[in-house]
Amino acid sequence: MKKHLVRIVGGDYRRTPIPVIDGAGLRPTPDRVRETLYNWLHHLWGGRFADKQVLDLFAGTGALGFEAASRGARHVQMVENNPAAVAALRALRAKLGARNVRIHAGDASVVVKRLDATRYDLVLLDPPFGLGWLERLWNELPQFLAPGALVYAEAETLANVPEQYTVVRQGKAGQVHFALLQFAALQEKDNNPSFSPTETPFPSETP
Repeated sequence: MKKHLVRIVGGDYRRTPIPVIDGAGLRPTPDRVRETLYNWLHHLWGGRFADKQVLDLFAGTGALGFEAASRGARHVQMVENNPAAVAALRALRAKLGARNVRIHAGDASVVVKRLDATRYDLVLLDPPFGLGWLERLWNELPQFLAPGALVYAEAETLANVPEQYTVVRQGKAGQVHFALLQFAALQEKDNNPSFSPTETPFPSETP
């Protein structure tokens, strides 16, 4: 374990320390950036998290996803492929008693192929830098976004966001760019009364 920690900044688990393991590409979102993101979400959602389903495709330390769980999100699905990070995520979930969190050990590029029947209100994308992850995922996202869903992206640059995504909020911390986006085709369906989001089974957790 590295000696430094990050902390959950809001909600029921506020101030809980999260150890940062020494893993390739592991770069936890700074506390102040997470606080900014969740202030945005609190405003946009009117403080209502209890009906939200959240997907964290590159969970790492779990800092982003546990912030959602801390605020009472109905379901938080974390995906991580580093075995040590997965073990740390499960240990923290057990410590917190966070029953609204599920953790899947696997690669994001494989997982997104199995989410076509699931609809999420928030997708968190904080992949390792320099590997072209966002470019590979933009076209995969719409199939599992609920109407009005938001996508949080964090990267060394967000200059190549496809035009079908609208930037709702954006910021910069040091050399890191972050933004809250919405898939344009879904914006018109925000008040669609016929839509009833459902939680479909996610691939079973691996030991």
